Amino acid sequence: MTDQTPPAPAENPHAFSAEERAAVYRAIAARRDMRHFSGGSVAPELLARLLDAAHHAPSVGLMQPWRFIRITDRELRRQIRALVEAERLCTAEALGERGDEFMRLKVEGIEDSAELLVACLMDGRERFVFGRRTLPQMDLASLSCAIQNLWLAARAEGLGMGWVSLFEPVALGELLGLPQGAEPLALLCLGPVDEFYPRPMLVEEGWAAERPLAEMLYENHWGARP
Repeated sequence: MTDQTPPAPAENPHAFSAEERAAVYRAIAARRDMRHFSGGSVAPELLARLLDAAHHAPSVGLMQPWRFIRITDRELRRQIRALVEAERLCTAEALGERGDEFMRLKVEGIEDSAELLVACLMDGRERFVFGRRTLPQMDLASLSCAIQNLWLAARAEGLGMGWVSLFEPVALGELLGLPQGAEPLALLCLGPVDEFYPRPMLVEEGWAAERPLAEMLYENHWGARP
């Protein structure tokens, strides 16, 4: 991997050291959406540290909409995996001619990962108006920031994490006893891995190709290239 660490201006007293900045950029570049896990365990103090990193995420209006449910019951894990499998079949059908190709992909590591967390949006979010009057979906953005914090911290600790979104939210919410208004957003598989994918798994499997930043960067108006 090439060094992407930018030089810090000498007059900037707030910049991290070169080594610290390199570690941040390395974690970002090396993060992968993992599907293959090697079992094992995550020490309680490490799990607490990772969740604390998630809890330090920014949130609109400081609403902190994230709620994490740690799944420790093996039978409950199997029931969650059954929901994922049901949605996997529905997704394959919806994909039409790519359905068979999709079914060959490994889409989750629910029963293989050391830890399974369910990331949810809390109930009662409608009372938070600051920053959400015109953009109510900022609760979703805030939770996504918490998940990304957890992901990057896990990668820095040498642990893999995978975000699984193949499930019917109402069914999962009922299974987990979520109150009305709360919503599950992600199944997070977390734990040791034998190795990290050199590139995103969907690229490795030929499912999709990454697009360069240049195609997604405009200036002043939509579609206007810098």
